[in-house]
Amino acid sequence: MKRFFGLTTLAATLAVACVRAADPAAGPMSAAELAARLDSLREGSALIRSKLEIRSPDVGQRVLQLQIKERRTKTSTDLVYQVLWPNELKGEAVILHQGQGVAKGSIIVPQQPVRAIKASQMNEGLFGSDLSYQDAVENFFAWKKQTLIGSETINGVNCQILESKPDSSSVSIYSKVRSWIDPQRFVPMRIEKYSSSGELVRRIDVTRVARDEKHHPIPASLTVHGPRKNSVTEFNGARIDQDAQFTDADFTAAGIK
Repeated sequence: MKRFFGLTTLAATLAVACVRAADPAAGPMSAAELAARLDSLREGSALIRSKLEIRSPDVGQRVLQLQIKERRTKTSTDLVYQVLWPNELKGEAVILHQGQGVAKGSIIVPQQPVRAIKASQMNEGLFGSDLSYQDAVENFFAWKKQTLIGSETINGVNCQILESKPDSSSVSIYSKVRSWIDPQRFVPMRIEKYSSSGELVRRIDVTRVARDEKHHPIPASLTVHGPRKNSVTEFNGARIDQDAQFTDADFTAAGIK
């Protein structure tokens, strides 16, 4: 199914803020029910075109056009981010996988050996952005510890605040994640991620929500603020082909080449 938008985001690709929206619930949900609903809406596959724009004192302004392959099941996530433009970076790619254990990945640069992403590097930025590898692949809605801790209005939307914490079965660089969920549209309007010391490490804001051709709400653009001062990353998509068919080979270095 092809979906075209003037400003769409990465749908479920970010494991962060972009889940497939659903019809409004019949009534209030518990924290576990809300997390389970959001978790289930992330499942599926898609081929996505997106623009990534980074603005920071370190890199100035940097714009990349990306093709993203994603496949998410109940127990695993596979992602490929590949640069389409600019031409000098064309073909560079990142492969990410999250199963029951520690997330892993690889960095591909044409004409160079494939480099593995170590566990200690999962907090580094995807293509130098404010979004980390861990953010892209992690599914905190699947964590077992879920609590509703209040409500707050974000951009005119009354949101429920869902706090997710990893347990011994969930490996993460974060101690907790807080999500401001629009309970009517099932869209996370804001996500904050905290370190083991309780420090806010990363904030992701959905800045626009659009509707697809079936009138389902979908995040339309988002911004990411990470540990770097005065740095911001924006994601804006151009096309999503949902329910794309992939094989395991599509998420390997050989398959990308």
